[in-house]
Amino acid sequence: MATVLQASSRESLAAAHARLDTLVDSASAADLQKLGDDLFAITRLVATQVSLRRHLADPAVPTEARAGLLRSILDGKVGEQALEVATGLVSSRWSSSLDLVEALESSARRATLGVAEKERTLDDVEDELFRFGRILDREPRLTALLADTTQPEQGRIALLDAVLGDRVGTVTATLLRQTVRLPRGRHLDVAAEQLAELAAARRQRYVARIRTAVALTPEQEERLAASLTRLYGRPMSLQVELDESLLGGLVVEVGGEVIDGSVAGRLAAAQRSLPS
Repeated sequence: MATVLQASSRESLAAAHARLDTLVDSASAADLQKLGDDLFAITRLVATQVSLRRHLADPAVPTEARAGLLRSILDGKVGEQALEVATGLVSSRWSSSLDLVEALESSARRATLGVAEKERTLDDVEDELFRFGRILDREPRLTALLADTTQPEQGRIALLDAVLGDRVGTVTATLLRQTVRLPRGRHLDVAAEQLAELAAARRQRYVARIRTAVALTPEQEERLAASLTRLYGRPMSLQVELDESLLGGLVVEVGGEVIDGSVAGRLAAAQRSLPS
């Protein structure tokens, strides 16, 4: 189950995700790998340095001071993209300092999954994470060993790598290693499940669900996919469903955003605009 955030943190996180998605769409896989690694490093720093974390999330401290402090600590140690993402998060409003850690880690994960988005391997990542979660669910001793922060980090990572072997790709291995490095009190089987859910959600950014009153020709589908690709700035595939109740036109849904160009939708809109 995902962390429950209060209203101000939810708003800040949603805005941060929107900014990061724009960056993911325009960046290369190599740039996103670097960004993800840097953001994970920043997450560990902020999570483990309690006084720093509280200062960075304190709304009583001026925004410029919080961002300036983080920049002075990280300048020259991480890439400029990571620095911009992190200072943007620090400049936002958070209900608690732990919410800032959640936002940093969430951003790191999304950037890392962006590598799989560019390589079109999100399906594989989702499946690998799901299967590893099932392994942990069946092996409580292994789960406990991986989550035991009283043991050296390198030993836990070596154990994870031995279990994974060559059965998962680079993105999956990176996400799991970072979770083992910083478990944050979470059960690792639950964390793996959350990562699989995030991968599935990211994959849906590349799927447009189309409802149409009449069947589309292959040429029409190709033109529609090309138009949506230009509109959203990323390759889109179509899932087309015939729905005669629309009377005509299309309804397009991408990641929760709905574009209703159907005859039925226009009639309903016109009806709503009539004076009562």
